[in-house]
Amino acid sequence: IWMPMEGIEIFDYRVGCNEDIVYLKIVGYIDTTTSVALVSQLRKLLQENYCQFVVDLGAVQYVSSAGWGVFVGEIKNVRDRGGDIKMVHMTPEVLDVFEMLEFNRILRTYDSVEEAINEFDFIRGFDITQSPIKTFPKTPKSEQELPQITPTQPVVGLSESSLYKKSRGSYYQSDPKLLPLSEKIKHIVIENPLLGVWGIYKEIRSEKYGKTKVGLIRFYRMLKELNLESKEKRYRFYRSR
Repeated sequence: IWMPMEGIEIFDYRVGCNEDIVYLKIVGYIDTTTSVALVSQLRKLLQENYCQFVVDLGAVQYVSSAGWGVFVGEIKNVRDRGGDIKMVHMTPEVLDVFEMLEFNRILRTYDSVEEAINEFDFIRGFDITQSPIKTFPKTPKSEQELPQITPTQPVVGLSESSLYKKSRGSYYQSDPKLLPLSEKIKHIVIENPLLGVWGIYKEIRSEKYGKTKVGLIRFYRMLKELNLESKEKRYRFYRSR
């Protein structure tokens, strides 16, 4: 089944020994607008008595707090029916925010689709060594046409350690503790462009930056406003200074 909407496409397949596990392949991004389509699809499947879901986020570029709210909001209903939602193939940036918001305490993640499917079947007593080999349709055409975002290639000979040796001190002369939040974030990125989202958040709350108190969601929104929410964008910003 293909459920298209501007910004998101949802493909679902029946998998597992009894073909009663729903494999959801999501393409695009999940935010306040597109999450409406996702929650509608999940609830429709629940009404059809499906309660075991493997959600593939490998082609998802961004998940907002509203997007995560869809999964968190439905998980109790799913588990009350004896099912679960298992997440697979998160990109590093999506996983960064997922862990930063501590949704890993609620939702389980897996390295592969097969691992998640096998766990569902194993728990129910199926012999997973005898499971039929499931071949999924070829990558959806819409996914093939998505622009591929590749990390900015470093200058030849520029090692990770040399990034920190490069002097950027002239950009900020004042005490980091006195900077507004947006400038603190930029300061951290300039000092260490390889830090992930969680690493930047920890730095913001360190003594060096005045133990700034900021909520996780507000912090991530600020990163997006500054166009620094991905490692590629942060490195590009670093190179421009």
